[in-house]
Parts: sequence; structure tokens; C-alpha cells
Amino acid sequence: MSDTNTPDRKIIIAVDGFSSCGKSTFAKAIAARLGYIFIDTGAMYRAVTLYALEHGAIRSGIVDEEQVVRLLDRISIAFRFNPERGASDIYVDGERAEGRIRTIEVSNCVSRVSAIPEVRAKLVAMQQEMGRRKGVVMDGRDIGTVVFPDAELKLFMTADPAVRTRRRYDELRAKGDCVSLAEVERNVRSRDEADMSRAVAPLRQAADAVVLDNSRMSVEEQMEWFMDLYRKTCGAPAR
Repeated sequence: MSDTNTPDRKIIIAVDGFSSCGKSTFAKAIAARLGYIFIDTGAMYRAVTLYALEHGAIRSGIVDEEQVVRLLDRISIAFRFNPERGASDIYVDGERAEGRIRTIEVSNCVSRVSAIPEVRAKLVAMQQEMGRRKGVVMDGRDIGTVVFPDAELKLFMTADPAVRTRRRYDELRAKGDCVSLAEVERNVRSRDEADMSRAVAPLRQAADAVVLDNSRMSVEEQMEWFMDLYRKTCGAPAR
């Protein structure tokens, strides 16, 4: 349900930052609070990675970039609202893939797949079309720098690597994945390095983004902080 005390003006809210710092959870909560559409761009890159894994373009952790590019015209990605979760699920070729895109196998390959220029070009075009009418919250790695450089409000989320590792570990274990804390830590650190060093649209903070370090903040504290920032951005007094 949207917040009836928020400004009527619709804007684009870009949420960028490191993996496992709660970007999607927070962006989803913002969208629900404002009555905006939530678009999880990370899920879109995971969907391409899953599709590549299932169609033989990734074998033993090795990404065949040319084969991934050839698959791009075949893959269908869509979001559908799930009333039971109160959020949108991602579908790949018409099949719900929400759980399948969150495995450690996909996590270990998604940074390499997302670094392929043709993959980024296709998904960025899709994301820009989704946000054309505004009133969206979009999270990812390059939303405020590449997808929507003119977004009215940009957040850059971060947290201590040890905190992010524990969050990701707890998430995977809750889903029944048999992973070790050390394995998750390696994945988090390798993704950070890959995301920041890739040649195309590397992870970086936009010059006009506001940093949110949520290492020691609850979701409620983050939301209170955000709503003051949102009202100021839209020209309404903070409360």
C-alpha cells in the first residue's frame, strides 16, 4: 500500500550498490511504500545466466560468451506480480524462475555474464523501456550511472563485507542450499572485484548518489532515513 502522505510527483529512484547489501529487499520496500513499480535488474542478469547454464553456454564455470550472445534472441524475461509475496516474480520463457536464479551456481557466474557488452545492451534497453513512465524503483549495479543517469533520486548502498557474507549465507541456508561460510565469502569478494573491474558499466557510485551504509541499520531505520530524503527530493518538508 502506498504512503498517502508522500508527494504526488512520480520520479525514478535508482538503487545501486554491492552484492548482498539488501538492495533488492530495500528497493522492494520503497516501491511498496510509495506505490511504485519495483524492477529487480539483478534478477534479469541472473535470468540470462540461468538460461545460459541450462542451455550449455556455461560449463564447469566457464562462460562461452559467443554462445551466450547467440541465446539472447531466444530468451524471454518477464515480471509478474505475486499476490502471495506482495512482490513480482521473474519468469524465464514463461516459467517462474525466482528460486532457480538465486543458487550459488548462478551467483558464481552472473558477474561474468553481466560483463558481456551484448547482454548489458539488451537488458539496459529493456530496463529503460520499463522506466519510461517513471514511478519506478530500480536496483542494480549501474542504474544511476548508465540506465538512468538522470534519475531524480539515486542511492548507493554498501555494508561491511563480513555483514554481507553472513546475510547471503543465512539466505542460502534458509533456502536449503548446502554452502559454507567460506564459500559464500569467496563469492561475495569475487563478485565485488568482478563488478568493479569489468570494462562495460563497472560498479561505481554516481557523483550525485547518496550513500547508505546499512551495516548496522534495520530495515525500519533505513526506511525512515529514506523517506526524509525522498520528501526533500520531491520538494516536500521532511518529517
